[in-house]
Amino acid sequence: MRRMVAALITVAAMIAAPALAAPQAWLEANKGAVLREYVDLLRIPNVASDLGDIRRNAEHISAMMEQRGLAPRLLETENGKVPPLIFGEWKVPGAKRTLILYAHYDGQPVTPEQWKVTQPFSPLLLSGRHDRGGKLLPFPSPGQPIDPESRVYARSASDDKAGVMAILAAVDALKAERKRPSFNLKIVLEGEEEAGSPNLQELLRRHKSVLASDGWIIIDGPAHQSGPPQLSLGVRGDVNAELTVYGPVRPLHSGHYGNWAPNPGMMLAELLASMKDENGRVAIAGFYDDVVPLSEAERASIAAVPPPDAALKRDLGLGWTEGGGATLTELIQLPSLNINGIRSADVGDKSRNVIPATATAALDLRLVLGNSPQRQVEKVRQHIRQQGYALLDREPTMEERLRFPRIAKLTSEQGYPAERTKAEHPLVRDLTAALRKDGQLVVLPSLGGSLPLYLIREELGAPTLVLGFWNHDNNQHAEDENLRLQNLWTAISALSSVLTMK
Repeated sequence: MRRMVAALITVAAMIAAPALAAPQAWLEANKGAVLREYVDLLRIPNVASDLGDIRRNAEHISAMMEQRGLAPRLLETENGKVPPLIFGEWKVPGAKRTLILYAHYDGQPVTPEQWKVTQPFSPLLLSGRHDRGGKLLPFPSPGQPIDPESRVYARSASDDKAGVMAILAAVDALKAERKRPSFNLKIVLEGEEEAGSPNLQELLRRHKSVLASDGWIIIDGPAHQSGPPQLSLGVRGDVNAELTVYGPVRPLHSGHYGNWAPNPGMMLAELLASMKDENGRVAIAGFYDDVVPLSEAERASIAAVPPPDAALKRDLGLGWTEGGGATLTELIQLPSLNINGIRSADVGDKSRNVIPATATAALDLRLVLGNSPQRQVEKVRQHIRQQGYALLDREPTMEERLRFPRIAKLTSEQGYPAERTKAEHPLVRDLTAALRKDGQLVVLPSLGGSLPLYLIREELGAPTLVLGFWNHDNNQHAEDENLRLQNLWTAISALSSVLTMK
């Protein structure tokens, strides 16, 4: 155990080493071609709910894989009416194991009017962050130098078409060197990760033999906030819920009825405020009771990571942070409760003098090992009841409105639990050794974000690890999503090393 702790501390302390020369030489000669192919992919709309656009992406990426000799095919559900998995492979005679590289090609919904730099599917190149004076640049012609600090702005620029491009470019680099992977390589690209992967279980089960492997390496998520790529041994789970409180059956004039009719906006604010204490710790009874404690090795890896908090506070304009003094790295290892959005009547130039009829909040509960999505939501339900609310899962009837002074509705999705691979697993050892060759690295027990990786273990019996390369200030899931090009070059070089790891 002491040796494992020491190894994790060494990796998390970000040991630097020279990058491999061969993939770097190929990359330097081909950055322009990689950028053009990547930008062409970004131009195809890919909102997860638009099956037509998702299919166009699948066809385009399949053609990219075909050019590389990866024998692509689409893995479908029984009815064939959902986003397919794109599957490709590079068989290596005599290989002793099979590994899967995963990314997803779908993206989050877009609100075009909120984008300041460009429209979501019209990629532009800027010299740097637009909010720090980044200037519009033309996309370089063949042979022109490319500033590594320049950024591409578009939906899925980072999350996660960059992952698709990095995998395929790493394959190019290896083929250019006339080398083969050290394992049978399978590539799996998902088309509805941003929609919660509702059909992933059926796809894994239906294509179990095709997807058999000794492990999955997930290319998704940001680099560590201190700069280097991060290897996460797991991910948090996630479950979303929607909470609505009720006032009068119709909006009322605030002058005529203020101080008399209960205001659901105020009621909801008070109810939400009761769910956290002054340090941001969730105050719902039992919220942390199920958490599986971190191992000694996992705690050591967290302690060895340089805290990014001070720099992040300056960047984000934050005068304080939640957690009572704990670091961001520590806090993402705990379950959380977040308010994704609140709605009640209108604001700005649409504001009216009304007491609204309802107020609604979208809640996001992140889960760690030990948490069940259903149990965690039930704790929220019990808390709402303890605040004096009659709690329903539907709209209240008039009879219920007259009977109960306070009424709330809570509905939730199915959600999914967290997943984590043990630090002692051989794949962790091999992957960290390969990535050290490319330079700095941070290793963490869990990524703060969520993916339904538990399905891969349950359906296929394979471990999963997550590699994050993209700039942490990439605006993923928001307007003006972007990718700093040096992060893409780093990912391609690192994945070239992964493909040949011992």
